[in-house]
Amino acid sequence: MTHTTTRQPLTRLHLTRLTLALGALLGAATLNSAQARTLAEIKASGTLKIGTNAEFKPFTYFEGKTMKGFEYDLGNAIARQMGVKAEWINQPFDNLLIGLNQNRFDLVISSHGITPERARAVDFSLPHYCSGGVILSRPGGPKTAADLKGKTVSTQVGTTYVDQIKKVSGDRNLRLFPNNAGALQALMSGRVDAMVNEKFYSLEALKLNGKKLQQGEMLFQEKLGMAVAKGNKTLLGAVNASLKTVQANGTYAKISKSHFGQDVRCR
Repeated sequence: MTHTTTRQPLTRLHLTRLTLALGALLGAATLNSAQARTLAEIKASGTLKIGTNAEFKPFTYFEGKTMKGFEYDLGNAIARQMGVKAEWINQPFDNLLIGLNQNRFDLVISSHGITPERARAVDFSLPHYCSGGVILSRPGGPKTAADLKGKTVSTQVGTTYVDQIKKVSGDRNLRLFPNNAGALQALMSGRVDAMVNEKFYSLEALKLNGKKLQQGEMLFQEKLGMAVAKGNKTLLGAVNASLKTVQANGTYAKISKSHFGQDVRCR
């Protein structure tokens, strides 16, 4: 991760607002999904609008003004398979699913763990990769779930890592940040004892920060999927069919290996 702007952890007021945001997400799914663009409308326009949070190297991120990453390349490949051009829209992570059901974009590709709670508000594609939450700490810091007990742990707001951390570290020791860069900076500066984040993001952080960080165990495993507005069956079917095609014809493996050195599809 190249962006290391210091961020303050979220307050109780922020958490209250997040609860309200979840309600807004579910409400938006009920009220707005019928207005989502169908596959026919997307093809007629020639453009598939894709929402992402481009602060998550190596998945989607910016180098200068150019967006890059595994999910960026995969999204473009899926759009090409559908016969349209991808138009990428960068948004804060916790706004993405709400924005999807407000029809700001057609598809969200941003490393969303597939959970029952999220699946009540949006429809997920087949998993486009499998991963999990990994513990990162400074040398000598916690490396296992047992080590996290009583320790302060950072992560990004709105992610599946929040509840997993609470189970082992407790609510009082959780520090939430608006983005991954802030959570990582909190660890690097010694303001928290550990960070839990996505496996491949964590490996990238280790690569960039050398001996300043150490990798601990994987706290949990999960499947990650792309999202469409609730009930948008035609687009969901096209996304799933396109994903299967690029996985079968070698495109997926080529993209994956260029970013990770391995094929990260679910086995």
